[in-house]
Amino acid sequence: MSSLQLAADQHGRTTGDASEWREQQLAITRRQLFGRASLGLGTASIAQLLGADLLAEQPERKGRDGALKTLHHPAKAKHVIYLFMSGGPSQLDLWDYKPKLKDLAGEQLPDEIRDGQRVTGMTANQKSGLPLAPSKYQFTKHDNNDGGVWVSELLPHTATVSHELCVVNTTFTEAINHDPAITYIQTGAQVPGRPSLGAWLSYGLGSMNEDLPHYVVMHAKTSFAEQSLFNRLWGTGFMPAEHQGMLIRSQGDPVLYLSNPGGVRPGDRRAQLDALEAINAAQHRQFGDPEVLSRIRQHELAYRMQSSVPELMDWSQESKATLDLYGDQLQEPGSFAACCLNARRLVERGVRNIQIFHRGWDAHGNLPREHESQCKDIDRGCAALIKDLRQRGLLDETLVVWGGEFGRTVYCQGNLTPQNYGRDHHPRCFTVWMAGGGVKPGITYGRTDDYGYNIADEHGQPLRPQPGKEQPTKGAMHIHDLNATILHLLGIDHKRLTYRYQGRDFRLTDVHGHVMHDLLG
Repeated sequence: MSSLQLAADQHGRTTGDASEWREQQLAITRRQLFGRASLGLGTASIAQLLGADLLAEQPERKGRDGALKTLHHPAKAKHVIYLFMSGGPSQLDLWDYKPKLKDLAGEQLPDEIRDGQRVTGMTANQKSGLPLAPSKYQFTKHDNNDGGVWVSELLPHTATVSHELCVVNTTFTEAINHDPAITYIQTGAQVPGRPSLGAWLSYGLGSMNEDLPHYVVMHAKTSFAEQSLFNRLWGTGFMPAEHQGMLIRSQGDPVLYLSNPGGVRPGDRRAQLDALEAINAAQHRQFGDPEVLSRIRQHELAYRMQSSVPELMDWSQESKATLDLYGDQLQEPGSFAACCLNARRLVERGVRNIQIFHRGWDAHGNLPREHESQCKDIDRGCAALIKDLRQRGLLDETLVVWGGEFGRTVYCQGNLTPQNYGRDHHPRCFTVWMAGGGVKPGITYGRTDDYGYNIADEHGQPLRPQPGKEQPTKGAMHIHDLNATILHLLGIDHKRLTYRYQGRDFRLTDVHGHVMHDLLG
């Protein structure tokens, strides 16, 4: 049998049927034919050598069960709710208390503290230099299990759950501008094209609910929506499309095109999908493209979601006590509090990964006005979500993560007054907090120097942590370490969850990352 005939036979063709063979020739180009012929011969040879189980390991054959047959170790968490503050919240005005700065207001950042580190073009040539800007807000220390947590007066509701929080003031990244920084923390690479954290979880773990997506994304309303958000931030990169995040909207249909058009009955829709599945299945038999199988699964999921999504968005069965917990913001569609309540409902229904984006934290100018508005948006929702999960017995199996792509500088951008100041981007140290899901509650991890500019050791001396070292720098958490720790809490070894693409095994943490065992309960 010739290689061309074998290629046709691999795709369900009868080699003796001349007319069918002619249709095969017309359907593909010469290059495609020879490419598939060589693939068919190579696959047949390898299968003979390695056994029939070879094809069972292909990720597209896993359906909704996930690529991992078993977890790498016992999981502490089953779900992740990621509250992403896009733009870079100011750790110095919310979490990292620096009382000594009040006596240094307006003085220049010392050269030995900056130590030649890069600053953005927005402040590199300021006529005023880099004047220190202490926070105008009061902080309160909430003593808990191990040293306590400092919380700004801007977050009074969140302060009431400080005993649940694991606050890391020493998160760091290399990216100093928004797009590479947010792409980096979401996908593990500054260059677009890699799968997102949620896509990796979907690929590795699959779903616990066949009627809802593995991964759900919501955009909360904000008054300062400066930065755009791109769907690649919750996309699949080079993975099958079924692992991408499903964006739920606050107005109109929660999911676009989910409702049937006027005049289309449910039975008509079912018949349409059955016919479409037959066409897609024939295309897959012909071309062998795994994306076709993903398309079939997505169509079937959309059909099931016509019932599951309206039920998700119906709060009529929620108690008055629960609605009061989230406050009056629930009356506004798309509010952060409304997104948080939906997140809790998604966890109850078995959705593994939920991400809420809240934009507007890029306070270069009037930081007090902008951050006061932003904190009013998110404060009660954060506290209510944690309390709601706790009282339902869900917090121990749900990891809640809060943070942005970087922090903000201790020096002022623009004019400095005691009541008004702006801050530039600062990747050297910023705050991320976690709660539930196996992390230590009520602690602050790591410390920064008296200027809040560098990560410091226990004696206050600046450190220069770098990713990629064999051992992590004590007291510092790179964003690869954060992602490695999230995966670890869900029972995944970040070094072993890989996806082969273009001859290379990729992973979320690239070739870096350490699990932050000091943060684990």
